[in-house]
Amino acid sequence: MSVSDPLPPQAAPQAVPPAPPRAAYPVDGLPAPVRRRLLELAAAEEPVAAYVYDAEAAVARARELRAVLPEWASVYYAVKANGCPGVVEALAPYVDGFEVASVAELELALYVGPCSGYPASSPSQVVAAGPAKSVSVLTSLVRAGVEAINAESVLELHRISRIAVAEGVTARVALRVNPARTPLHPHLPDHPTAPSGRPSGLPSQFGIAEPDVPEVLRTARALPGIDLVGFHVHTASGNLDAAAHAAYLRWCVEWSVATAQTSGIELRHVDIGGGIGVPSDGEPPFDVARFGELIRDVEPPAGVKVILEPGRFLVAECGWYAAEVTDIKTSYGVTYAVLSGGIHHFQLPAAPAAPTPPAARNGRPDRPGRRAPGYDVAVLPVERWEEPCPRPVAENTRVTVVGELSTPGETPARDVLMDRVRAGDLIVFPHAGSYGWEFAPQAFLGHPVAERHLI
Repeated sequence: MSVSDPLPPQAAPQAVPPAPPRAAYPVDGLPAPVRRRLLELAAAEEPVAAYVYDAEAAVARARELRAVLPEWASVYYAVKANGCPGVVEALAPYVDGFEVASVAELELALYVGPCSGYPASSPSQVVAAGPAKSVSVLTSLVRAGVEAINAESVLELHRISRIAVAEGVTARVALRVNPARTPLHPHLPDHPTAPSGRPSGLPSQFGIAEPDVPEVLRTARALPGIDLVGFHVHTASGNLDAAAHAAYLRWCVEWSVATAQTSGIELRHVDIGGGIGVPSDGEPPFDVARFGELIRDVEPPAGVKVILEPGRFLVAECGWYAAEVTDIKTSYGVTYAVLSGGIHHFQLPAAPAAPTPPAARNGRPDRPGRRAPGYDVAVLPVERWEEPCPRPVAENTRVTVVGELSTPGETPARDVLMDRVRAGDLIVFPHAGSYGWEFAPQAFLGHPVAERHLI
């Protein structure tokens, strides 16, 4: 085709039905004890902005997972998902240990321990992760005698060695690996820096790139004060496919065994990280029983423990965040419920985005049937109203839920179809047991931090 030739005709885009509005979560879907506790809080003078946790829901999830695992597998709760002391303490008898990423999390894990099945004389039932562990953090981990420090770099190995020698101890270390590919990521694109035609893993601040592992292992083995116990691989996130996760576990074990054999390491520890997903918008849940069936024929060498580090999977459904509606207002046809809380209290790592305007989609329509973005919300009616003015109300309409921060990004839910919502009612966000309180920018604008309550 020459530059003067006309461009070929393009097919007209297919019409796609608009996404249905997100209906409000049914209020009777909130457990009765949660509703009672929130109404008790609403009876106080101050506006409600609080989390309510039912630790038994997290315990039930932990027991479900542990029940299907072989003896060689252990469950270590990732404290970062929910660090409420009451939740962590409730989980302790039903998990085998904790995964921590800071001194504060380490202290909490040590305070609530020991975990299930561990004698008091055993190493601290803690594994430690994080790409930027400072000398002070590493010193605390070495002094605590944690079960494994997941080393992320050569410099970190040298620091651990120096600290352990100074303390007169040996630190147990697992090398965190960034693999070139796994069953969960079998078709990673070629990276520009890779040799032509050869696949490579995705660049990451986490762990050691797989091609560099042999040299790093030689360095680790030569350093004093280090007991190299195995490997940490954490590439899964939000996975709802039990078969894929079983294949991933199998790959982690087989890769660790083969690498340990070729490197002369006595393998005792394989940590596959977390990554089991939590369903949303009608997705099928992770089939725990099927996962257990599929890993039963995996045979790690004798003495090798395989660690799973679930976080959100255990606690997402044990929490609810509630904030009082301080006002109802309408602007150019859009109705807003304004909350006494917001993203400084409740913000997940992957916060829902605003709808993409049609002009910005480059002709790409939304997926058919996809619900409007936002978190699920329920309206909990509160009958108390003592202000000497009419009570603002919105009925049988779409409502956008906004918070109290002075930023346009403060919009946790858009275009939610609500039967009725009034000033003074509570907006309740279910499935708020993980990352919401921990991830939120709590100091922004200086509003009070959200309270946390256990049922």
